[in-house]
Amino acid sequence: MDYKTLPVDKWDENHVQCWLESIGIKKEYVEKLHAEEVTGPVLMELDETFLKGIGMKKGQIHMLICKRNELLQPQENAQPAKHLGSKTSGRTDTQTDPGIPRNASAQKTSSGDSCGPADKPSRGNTAATSGRRQRRSNNSQLQSTDEVLELSNCRPFRSQNTDFKYVKDRVLDPESGVNGLITPCHEYKSFATAAELNRNQLQSKFACEVIRFASACMNIRTNGTIHFGIMDSVEDRGWKHGQIVGIKVKEREYYVDALDYIEKCFFKHVQEIARKCIHPPVFVEVISKDSEEQRFVVEVDIEPTSSLVKNKFFQVCLPKYNEDKKKVDLTEASVLYQRLGAKSEPVKPNDLPTFIQGLQDRDAEREKAELSSAEVHTEVPQNLGRKLSILLNDGKSYMDDSLRYILVTNRCEKNDLNYINFLMHLNIFCVFDFDEDSNVSGLYSKYKEHHAVRSYFLQDFSNESKTGNPSSHKHLCLFDQTSWIFCNGRSDFLGNEKPCDENTWIRTKKKYLKKAITRICDEILPKRSFIVLFLLLSPVQKPLVDTFQEFYTEMNGTEYIVCIAESRENYNKWANLAQASCSIETLEQCSIVGMKLSHIDATVQTMLPSTAQPRHLPVSSRGLCTLPSREEEKLFSLEILCVDQCDDIKLDLLTEKEIQEMEQNFYRGRKIIWENFWLADTRRCGEIIEREACKDASKLLDDILRGSGLNYSVAKLKIFHHPGSGGSTIARQVLWKRRKDLRCAVIKASYPPATVCEHALAFRDYEEKEFSHCLPVLLLIEDYDEDYLEELRNELMDAVATRKINSPRPYFILMCCRRSNDPERLCKASPLDTVAVTHKLTDSEKNLFKTKLEKLKQKDVKPEFILTFVLMCEEFNETYVRDFVGHILQGIDRSSRDTLLMRYVALLSFYVPNSYVSLSHCEAFLGLGVYAERKSRAYDFKSHLSEQARMIFIELRDSTTYISSVRIIHCLVAKEILHQLSGDEPQSQLAMTLLQEKTLFENRFGREEFIKFIRDLFIRRDKRSRGDNTDTLFSPFIEHICKVEDCEKAIGVLKAAYELLGKDPFFAQQLARLHYSNEKFEDAEHWAGIAKFYLPNDSYILDTEGQVYRKWFSFMVDKRTQEDSPEHIIQRIEMALKAMKCFRAAQQAAKAERDSMNNAGYFGEVEVGCRLLRFLTTVHVFHRSPEGEHSELVKYLITDYVPKDIEKTWGRLHSRLKGLRQNLYNALEWISEDLSYFQTDKHHEREEEDEKDDKEEQIYNPRKWLKRQSEVYAKFFISASLIEESNSSPESQLMRRMNIYKNGGGSVTNILSFLTDKKESRSADKLENILSFYTENPLRLEDNDLINYILCHITLACLSPGSAKLLPAQTLRDLSTRFFKGKRPFPASAHFLLTLLYWPDEALDKEPNPDKDEILNSALQTLKRLYDIKMKDVPTRKKRIYTHFFLGKGYGLGKIVHKTKIDKLISGSLDERRMKWLHGTVWNIAKIRDILKRVSGWTKDRNLFIRGHVKEFPILPLHRDSVPPGNENVTFYLGFSFNGLVAFNIEVENNPTVSRI
Repeated sequence: MDYKTLPVDKWDENHVQCWLESIGIKKEYVEKLHAEEVTGPVLMELDETFLKGIGMKKGQIHMLICKRNELLQPQENAQPAKHLGSKTSGRTDTQTDPGIPRNASAQKTSSGDSCGPADKPSRGNTAATSGRRQRRSNNSQLQSTDEVLELSNCRPFRSQNTDFKYVKDRVLDPESGVNGLITPCHEYKSFATAAELNRNQLQSKFACEVIRFASACMNIRTNGTIHFGIMDSVEDRGWKHGQIVGIKVKEREYYVDALDYIEKCFFKHVQEIARKCIHPPVFVEVISKDSEEQRFVVEVDIEPTSSLVKNKFFQVCLPKYNEDKKKVDLTEASVLYQRLGAKSEPVKPNDLPTFIQGLQDRDAEREKAELSSAEVHTEVPQNLGRKLSILLNDGKSYMDDSLRYILVTNRCEKNDLNYINFLMHLNIFCVFDFDEDSNVSGLYSKYKEHHAVRSYFLQDFSNESKTGNPSSHKHLCLFDQTSWIFCNGRSDFLGNEKPCDENTWIRTKKKYLKKAITRICDEILPKRSFIVLFLLLSPVQKPLVDTFQEFYTEMNGTEYIVCIAESRENYNKWANLAQASCSIETLEQCSIVGMKLSHIDATVQTMLPSTAQPRHLPVSSRGLCTLPSREEEKLFSLEILCVDQCDDIKLDLLTEKEIQEMEQNFYRGRKIIWENFWLADTRRCGEIIEREACKDASKLLDDILRGSGLNYSVAKLKIFHHPGSGGSTIARQVLWKRRKDLRCAVIKASYPPATVCEHALAFRDYEEKEFSHCLPVLLLIEDYDEDYLEELRNELMDAVATRKINSPRPYFILMCCRRSNDPERLCKASPLDTVAVTHKLTDSEKNLFKTKLEKLKQKDVKPEFILTFVLMCEEFNETYVRDFVGHILQGIDRSSRDTLLMRYVALLSFYVPNSYVSLSHCEAFLGLGVYAERKSRAYDFKSHLSEQARMIFIELRDSTTYISSVRIIHCLVAKEILHQLSGDEPQSQLAMTLLQEKTLFENRFGREEFIKFIRDLFIRRDKRSRGDNTDTLFSPFIEHICKVEDCEKAIGVLKAAYELLGKDPFFAQQLARLHYSNEKFEDAEHWAGIAKFYLPNDSYILDTEGQVYRKWFSFMVDKRTQEDSPEHIIQRIEMALKAMKCFRAAQQAAKAERDSMNNAGYFGEVEVGCRLLRFLTTVHVFHRSPEGEHSELVKYLITDYVPKDIEKTWGRLHSRLKGLRQNLYNALEWISEDLSYFQTDKHHEREEEDEKDDKEEQIYNPRKWLKRQSEVYAKFFISASLIEESNSSPESQLMRRMNIYKNGGGSVTNILSFLTDKKESRSADKLENILSFYTENPLRLEDNDLINYILCHITLACLSPGSAKLLPAQTLRDLSTRFFKGKRPFPASAHFLLTLLYWPDEALDKEPNPDKDEILNSALQTLKRLYDIKMKDVPTRKKRIYTHFFLGKGYGLGKIVHKTKIDKLISGSLDERRMKWLHGTVWNIAKIRDILKRVSGWTKDRNLFIRGHVKEFPILPLHRDSVPPGNENVTFYLGFSFNGLVAFNIEVENNPTVSRI
């Protein structure tokens, strides 16, 4: 049925959904409300708090509530007529007029007597407006009389406590009659209309009600209270009987003076007694969270004590305002009132004698009641100690690090500072401090003596840019040290942050408080991970209560809120104000009141899991030093391992079950913790197996400490391990063993290298006298990024260099532990400093694992619950893993949510290394307390999982934030889960389902990490350099779908991910690559265009666009037929030219990118250009000549000639094709120079493998690729018919240049590559042939040709020193002066040649010549400038400078020794040769020492210098930390690179006779 035809209270959630869509609420919120089962009745009750709780934004909330109220208004107006049709017309008018408030009905006495005409409602009365304003602002819908309102207690009888408050719209117990005389009876009056009247009218009305009620109470001898501002009539539409609304009080004296009517209304002989029995009015404030309007309940207490009223009765005449006379008259007859039930009724004349006779009995009852109430009733004290333990520890008997605390407090008096030591041991996240003097004399001054603290003001903390790091770690620094937030300024602060009064604070600072609390609860700390502790140390003010209300709202209740107050008075004021959010009873349940602060201090300290004993570090004198918490917290980027780590743990608090669980967690696959080692050492659990790799690592560490090999200030020890093989355990075992000999710590790699470096230096120096004799620091870094490690190492080396201290041992040892699928290969590449840890066990290890497994089984530990260890015992045998997982998964409910969660986590765990899903995401997915308050403290995530999930999942905790996450215990287990639980469902479908899980993608906590893992699942490729088995073109997941399913499915999931992740351009890029890889070129072009639209200046995306057209062009050429039409030929050429244009755009974009060096655009342009040249030779118009040359094509490309057949049809192509040669030449020259700079021998391992395709050759052997492409390029531009006899025309010069290219020359890299040829004689012949192509007068050569000409001579001299083609060194020097004297810029290779030729030569430079130093100086400075331009901001590790030549013992060209000559003198495999270079053992080879010349220099302030002809030059050391400290004479070998001069094998000079040149 259409929702429009039904009343709202009959709607189901589908009707509500339709209505929400019709008013324009966003689809995502409509779905959430539907999921929360919001029906019609629920819609009627919705408020802002609920809507905010499901994540709605304020604008949407405002619109929904306004539209809901408009929807309900007609129904509200229609209801009264149905219920009140039989009433008088005046009553009906009052009730049906929407302008009249619900409390504006006539005020009538229970006896029917009217206290005056002021009771009659008036449509024009201002009370109507005020009454309507009393509606709760967050829900203007009129309340149904069936609505349940929260009960409230009355103000205690005779209490004058000004802190007592009523909360608007709560209800008091119904009006009551006589109950034991001492317990007051109650009568309520709304008084809304009368409160707006003038003074006389108000006072007569007020006095009338009070005196009648007082007469009744005094005659019955009962205490009583009459309340004004409480609803008294159930007939008042929408109000509840006893509901607290309050009244506006213009002047308090009006009410006080109104009691002067006592003297007029009582008989003279009892007036004084009446005065004493009727107490002055009490004004109780009515508070409302959503209203600033001040209202009060005015209450008058009646207390007829027996000594006053004995034997007396009280008749009264009531005041009544006369409208006609405009004055107050008294009723003519006096009346004796009595309490009958809950009413004040007159005693009937016939009953008067009987009533008076009963006075004696009532007096006796009163006396008895007063005596009984005077007896002292001793209360049984609460067990506050146990309550404190339960509340503070979330139900546990002792504290642990799983909970953080947020402290909210006010002024701490000096005496109390002695009893707040317990706060020093709590894991306090932040403090909201309302004491402006806290830094001078309060809590902050005491706390910062023990802890490192960051102080903020509210507006700073609420702004994440003032507190956070870069976005990926924006909250991280908040976990390092306690954040101290001064909520009301600081009295001692010199800036503009002074304290202010309550009203100013509410106006100026309250908004920042709300932002700060929302930020903590919504973004930083997950629910149930922290407790908010209110510590009331002094009288409470409103801002402290506002803080409670904000936390109460954000945390959905008081479950994780605790209040501690020694003073009951302070607590009462706080509770009375806080009850606007929750009831007094609820507050009592979460509060510790009346317990002395000293008792709290002592009680909390007994709950601490560890004693307060200090921690210690080793010192160089073999003693110990103390490490206070404050100093340790300053080094927050390090997890410090102390000598006495864990010794402070109270063993008696650890049960056997907890110890066993700690041990089991490790053997299940959780990372080992220090407590595991400590428990094993104290024999509280079994020993931890020590694998052979651990012994290997210890031996390598000993070698490093002994100074074996080169003496580096920062040494590296690498541990590569199979996932789950225990690599991390081995690394920590080494740390644990050496903690007493070395200073040990784990690096938190989430911090910048500069921060870690600063902290590492401070850690090394702490409490040491002599910095030169400090203990080495062993730093563990796990799952690191190579760039990060290199940057950290450089930072440490630079810092050490400034110390100018030489130490026989390293300052720092970086123990680098990283997962790898091929650890043995990485170990083989660097065997002297690397340990490989694999799943393969040695025979002795097998015995150890088998024995350990038996011991664990003896402890009744099921193999399923130590799965990782069991699988390790079987060396992760695939068959065993498959069978074991199959056994576990038997009987699993495949349709359950936790099984689906298991599959999602398995998908990530298998395909994305080191991935996990936050516990918060898991809870949201399983629907555990996402939007609702948790009911029980005994909550446990695991209890909601199936038994299979509990075995498969392992819970991790971040070492900094302690935020928990979940992953599958091992990637091979994850693989089996995916296989065995999928059934017929392909993995692409699982991924599609995952992408549609809104609860996972919208969950706030850990969202950035989750999105990163999802991105990696779809676009992170495997790379051998990262330790993966292979290099993949796409992510392993996408490649799996393409292989097992089909590419269409892969495209489908990538498209879905693209849409879900905000149309990420890198997903569009992957879609383009996937499409062109599957020959879907139109779609590839579309997606490349989309990626380019979002990132138009990204060189990698522009390169992808070029690859689309390159592949398309190749596809069209490969599929062509002989009958291709001219149009098809033009289409292919345009495709190639379009690809080249895209590649040139990528080149320009790459130049502007400061943090990367992307050369793919140049390689792409050359490849497609050469393929285009080959294609052009197949076009019939460019037929090959009888000599086999493409003379017609060459003539077309390099001259103005255009064949007639294509003159018009190719009209738009001519200019672009004629620019083809120059474009290719420019790209080849750029690649050549780029390769001249950088080391590429790290890829030489591929040289010995089978020939790879072009792309792999480009990556793994770019020098060989360049030489081959240069020859291909040159082949298409050679034509004998164009070479004229004069040899001077541009065409003939070009032909000579092309012949040089064809024969392997033409560029710096090509020429130098002759030196790598194993047959030197063959290379020498080729070089002599190349030299024959150059003109006889080299001075006429162009700049680049002259550079190549000179370099050919230098290269030929290295290969064949006796060649007849060689020019003397002096001649080459003379030729190269052009590069020094010329005003135009020259490439880096020209300046590189100047450094080679002009370095001092014993034969050529017999007299010192400062002019030659000028040439050297200019060349070196230019090389440095060009190098800086080249490198941009790219880490040097990514592009290591290559040293081409070394200074030998000869003279002339004979003194120049190429690196390959040295390589040929080094024995061993490629990896062994590389290690000898890395560790410097190459310089111990006698044959190398025989050919190289050792030169002298000196050091000054850790800088290295050498003398040229006359002048001194700075020189780069190969390793910065190889330069000795102080001022020393040194010797070294001299190398020549494109970054200038490089020093190798620096040694302090002991033999002063060594040559100074």
